[in-house]
Amino acid sequence: MLRLSKKLLFAIEAVVDIAFHADAGLVRSSEISRRQGIPRRYLEQVLQHLVHHKVLQGQRGPRGGYRLARASESISVGEIIRIVRQLEGTPDPLLEPEGSEIGQRVVRPLWLEMQEEMMGRFDTLTVERLCLQAQQSGIERDPLDPAMSGGQA
Repeated sequence: MLRLSKKLLFAIEAVVDIAFHADAGLVRSSEISRRQGIPRRYLEQVLQHLVHHKVLQGQRGPRGGYRLARASESISVGEIIRIVRQLEGTPDPLLEPEGSEIGQRVVRPLWLEMQEEMMGRFDTLTVERLCLQAQQSGIERDPLDPAMSGGQA
């Protein structure tokens, strides 16, 4: 079932933040955390999972940080949603065999259909488009952080 969770919001916000601030090179998790108000304990887990699934590239060390693994126009919100749902590991109640006849034959198929339509829309929504929306809404990019030369990922 498509459910909006903190981890999902954090993941989308973090990927868009990285893409939006890509001019600065690598983006440190501490900067994402500061700009987006995401607790670092959540952020690191999500970022590492996105690295594992080749949405992001991570570099450790004093000059470390994150960047997109691919062009922003080739990363969809739908892809991020699927990765985070896998990370969360929550079973989908729509796929459970228990339930009433009305639930099994009417309500669940309707819900699955609506979920598929929504995921189709998320699959066409790219990180590039969200960055453009951020720019058009007046969000400013942080200037190159002088601490980038000595900070941790």
